[in-house]
Amino acid sequence: MEETIAAIATPAGKGGVAIVRLSGKNALGIVEKMFSPATKTAVKAFEPYRMYPGTIDAGNFTDYGLCVYFKAPHSYTGEDVVELQCHGGESIARGVLKQTFRLGAKSAGKGEFTKRAFLNGKLSLASAEGIADMINGESEAEVKAGYLLYNETLTKKVRDLQERLKYQLAGIDVSVDYPEEDIEEQHTEELKAALLPLCDEMQALLNTYAAGKKIKSGVTVAICGKPNTGKSSLLNRLLGYEKAIVSAVAGTTRDAVEGTIEINGTKFNLYDTAGVRENGDQIENIGIERAEAIIRSCDVAVFVADLSRGTDEEDAKVLQMVSDKPLIKAFNKTDAVTDETPSDADVYTSAVTGEGIVRLKELLYEKGFGSRSEDAAFLIEQRHFDALKRAKESLDRAIAACGTEPLDLIGIDVTAAWSALGEITGETATEAIVEEIFSKFCVGK
Repeated sequence: MEETIAAIATPAGKGGVAIVRLSGKNALGIVEKMFSPATKTAVKAFEPYRMYPGTIDAGNFTDYGLCVYFKAPHSYTGEDVVELQCHGGESIARGVLKQTFRLGAKSAGKGEFTKRAFLNGKLSLASAEGIADMINGESEAEVKAGYLLYNETLTKKVRDLQERLKYQLAGIDVSVDYPEEDIEEQHTEELKAALLPLCDEMQALLNTYAAGKKIKSGVTVAICGKPNTGKSSLLNRLLGYEKAIVSAVAGTTRDAVEGTIEINGTKFNLYDTAGVRENGDQIENIGIERAEAIIRSCDVAVFVADLSRGTDEEDAKVLQMVSDKPLIKAFNKTDAVTDETPSDADVYTSAVTGEGIVRLKELLYEKGFGSRSEDAAFLIEQRHFDALKRAKESLDRAIAACGTEPLDLIGIDVTAAWSALGEITGETATEAIVEEIFSKFCVGK
């Protein structure tokens, strides 16, 4: 990391401000050749963490902007970092960047600023992934989850597990190196008692991945039922615009129609499926097959029945299909009836008047997530889930071996658990893992 890197840190396009960022031992020297503070007589040298107005010399033109210097090691990357803020035209930012290259900087690669921060110990690998999740987040929940990663919430939990494993490994080493009568047997019992709660904590953390995966990818909701119960109208009402074609003709929806909404900041992917019934035509039957596939893979199913017609065998067939899913029974078309309503409904709705739509959204969130702590550590990355799962499997083997295997062999599995956890924080992550993670970043971050 001897070279000084530079990149445009703001999105391409016209805007009020563009930022050109430099990091490295010569970052300040390069900028001093380009930037002239407006108050030259009062300023003999750049003071860190202070914003200076002045003129930016891009070689072929000048611009009036701002400059700020972050002195190592108290910067984002842990190196000297300087940012030039110029006007936001694309040509202006590119011109300023080219001038930094002419003066000795090299073009930053994808995620290279954050990679340097990781390599310089400014943040963990999980924290770096949290930054990427925040940048790429498509919902408030994704941004919040990414911030918890960036804020080291998961890292602190994982490092606590590692420290406790390290303590047990030290005890194993002592017992193996200094064997005395009955000490190893006594320590094996103590080791098992210490590892059991660690295993439980790992399992509890693994259990959070189901919710974390939904936050990252969205909750898949299948709106299902027999034809002409108002599924498409209900989808349109939830979305707030006309997405699905609505008709009184049964079987109008031939394929799944999808749309996305946010509930409590979380993305919900809604699928209006073809009505399930017997004896449809060939095209409709293909739609029904696709509807059944969506129903099988959904996170939450909304069963829609026509309140004005009641339920029959076809409704029962649909309910059987979703019997193993978190289920919401919505009896639709309340605007068309005045009779007593069924007692087994979760919500009564009208796509015409909007009745029950707010309650339906509340139920979608409840069925999708249940109760969860907003600030607790949880898993949203498949990589973290896989590493933690391997750590727990190693710990399970170590616990099972207590009393039947020598301590030094048990220590191999405990060490494997510690190493797997280190893949999350970055302590034991391979170069290939590190490169793959930072390749997903944009240039300039």
